[in-house]
Amino acid sequence: MKLKLTKRKKRVLLVICGVTFITVASPFIINVYVKYSVKSRLITVEEAAELKADCILVLGCGLNQDGTPSPMLGDRLQVGTRLYEEGASARLLMSGDHGREDYDEVNAMKTYAVGRGIPSENIFMDHAGFSTYESIYRARDVFKAKKIILVSQKYHLYRGLYIARALGLDAYGVAADMQSYAGQKYYETREVVARVKDFLTSIFKPRPTFLGEAIPVNGNGDITNDKDIYNADKDPGETEE
Repeated sequence: MKLKLTKRKKRVLLVICGVTFITVASPFIINVYVKYSVKSRLITVEEAAELKADCILVLGCGLNQDGTPSPMLGDRLQVGTRLYEEGASARLLMSGDHGREDYDEVNAMKTYAVGRGIPSENIFMDHAGFSTYESIYRARDVFKAKKIILVSQKYHLYRGLYIARALGLDAYGVAADMQSYAGQKYYETREVVARVKDFLTSIFKPRPTFLGEAIPVNGNGDITNDKDIYNADKDPGETEE
């Protein structure tokens, strides 16, 4: 016995199929859109050296158990400091998670850069860069940057550049893929979900966890210090007039 569908039932079935397809396909469509809409903003160190950006924004991404930068973060710092040395910007902005006393990405990042001979006053720390979105939002609203160079691994830069564009920043990205990383496939898979999330976040533009007073990135980065460890060459007994 054959079942005949009425026209109304056919229409309902088509709607259900359409909604199901859109629901399943949307994340993949958004993922492709986010990547290809900012692809032209990925540049080399040499190209970035001509930009004279307000700052080089290095995004935090984890520490080793001893508190030193993880391999992925170490590569970001290597590229970020090279950009500074090449003249891409006169300021570095280290943005990461320092939400707990026992977990401090930003001081580890600044310590690395100071160790490369970069003056402490040219390095800013964003202690409340708890996510890519918050780091970029705060770069704009707290540190008053308008033209930035993002430093991260390539898979992550697409999302960062998309957020930056949505927030009205003139942003470029330089990839820090110096090696193969443990768990790389996992990070790339998780990033698809993160792109969809921040695609929506960039529409609604919520305020970050913390904002606070403005700290213009063209000033003295030592104002962001919370530890007196970056001017070791100064005589401890020396007083300023």
